[in-house]
Amino acid sequence: MWKCFSTRTSRCFSTSASNKALKWWDHVAPAPKDPITSVTEAFLADTSPTKINLGVGAYRDDEGKPVVLQCVKEAEAKIAGCDFLESVSSAVSSKLVEESVKLVYGKNSDIIKEGRFAGVQALSGTGACRLFAEFQRRFYPESQIYMTDPTWSNHHNIWRDALVPERTFHYYHPDSKGLDFSALLDDVKNAPDGSFFLLHPCAHNPTGVDPTEEQWREISYLFKVKNHFPFFDMAYQGFASGDLDRDARSIQIFVEDGNVIGCAQSFAKNMGLYGHRVGCLNVLCNDAKQAVAIKSQLQQIARAMYSSPPIHGILLVSGILSDPNMKALWVKEVKVNIITSYFILFCFILSQLNK
Repeated sequence: MWKCFSTRTSRCFSTSASNKALKWWDHVAPAPKDPITSVTEAFLADTSPTKINLGVGAYRDDEGKPVVLQCVKEAEAKIAGCDFLESVSSAVSSKLVEESVKLVYGKNSDIIKEGRFAGVQALSGTGACRLFAEFQRRFYPESQIYMTDPTWSNHHNIWRDALVPERTFHYYHPDSKGLDFSALLDDVKNAPDGSFFLLHPCAHNPTGVDPTEEQWREISYLFKVKNHFPFFDMAYQGFASGDLDRDARSIQIFVEDGNVIGCAQSFAKNMGLYGHRVGCLNVLCNDAKQAVAIKSQLQQIARAMYSSPPIHGILLVSGILSDPNMKALWVKEVKVNIITSYFILFCFILSQLNK
């Protein structure tokens, strides 16, 4: 059936076609629930007065409320009154990246002095991983990514949406509750030369199991022999040992062995800035010239995805990291909070054992 409407330009429409247009999204089903956010949803729905949210991954006080670090409060006071309406300036962005990579390679690293890295600010660790996944697909379209079994659930989503095929390699041994080291080495050996691997440099998510320094050396040696590319997702620097340098040691071992690496950093947990989405992505390069080319490509990918990141969190992080006094306070707060968390966890386990 056709209907005509009297307008400036007479038009006739099929009623069947009109009805069909109303069904544009009828085929869309609800997405599967995220296993991490589902924990928080279950926590909010639980009426128990003694409930504990195990899906947070960030600082909380005794009442379960977010903790704002003193260094963050001081950084907030310093930038109060600034104009946040403009997009991120190159100076602010460069300062964030420069100070972030010092946490990875060390403040006196030749890599930083020689400019042998391509770094860009990112939307926390997730955004940094997504940028790299797209970069990997764009310049190595036939490659795949090897992930630990298990890994953070969102890693699967990130590389899948970048259309990068995923493989897994042995990591956790469910019987020993530790690292399945021999199987891990076998998988690294048997992977095709020049494969991409996603590694957790410290505080492995979700197992909490990390290789020893000696085991990292063996893994790094194999990567160099096989010419694999290790991409580190460092979401919990400082949370494994309370020492920022120690938690970056695994990455530095790979660099010392001559491996070319990439690294995603997040300040969501160790600065308690989950809502600000502040992170950094850096890729190690052969020289400064290559770094310029790679950085331009990363910036172009970011431009199409989200243009530029929010400026407020970037000013906070760059301000803390570039100020010696505030950075020292931050380092102290990370260590104190981790020690306190371990003590609380110990007391909780002890209380359960005594029941």
